[in-house]
Amino acid sequence: MKRTILFFLAALTLLVLLPLLPSRPDPAAEVLRLHILANSDREEDQAVKLRVRDALLPLFETAASYDDARAFVLDHGAALLDRCQTVLADAGVPYGAQLLLGVSPFPDRTYNGTLFPAGPYDALQIVLGEGAGHNWWCVLFPPLCIVTRDGAAPTDAPISFESDILAFFRRWFSGK
Repeated sequence: MKRTILFFLAALTLLVLLPLLPSRPDPAAEVLRLHILANSDREEDQAVKLRVRDALLPLFETAASYDDARAFVLDHGAALLDRCQTVLADAGVPYGAQLLLGVSPFPDRTYNGTLFPAGPYDALQIVLGEGAGHNWWCVLFPPLCIVTRDGAAPTDAPISFESDILAFFRRWFSGK
């Protein structure tokens, strides 16, 4: 009976205090992502995708804001496309590239310990040929395009969520 009353009081307190907690900003509001889609899953096309990535990442300036990052893409789109086309020509592949700036869906992804939840994000998409192969993505702003020394993107650790409220109730009811 005592636990039921305590639970009821805790739940009532939570309902009263929840509207007073600061709201979290939309995580996608100030994020610009880079998304490179390979022509196919053939080994050659996957290697070309990574060559395009390696050729483009040094061109991106470290922007001070989302608006700066987006303006850079808009102002330098022709140069970015030229760089893609040069990489494709050097690789001897028979297809070209397209650059698209718009909203794209992305799955959950963690970069440098920051979770970017699944959902629509502004993105610069680079479609190589048919764009039917595995892709590579990162975050241009805030600048989180990380490539390791061997040229691979870091692998994601499994995502785990922990609720501070649930942890509080577990401690409360366990008597700790």
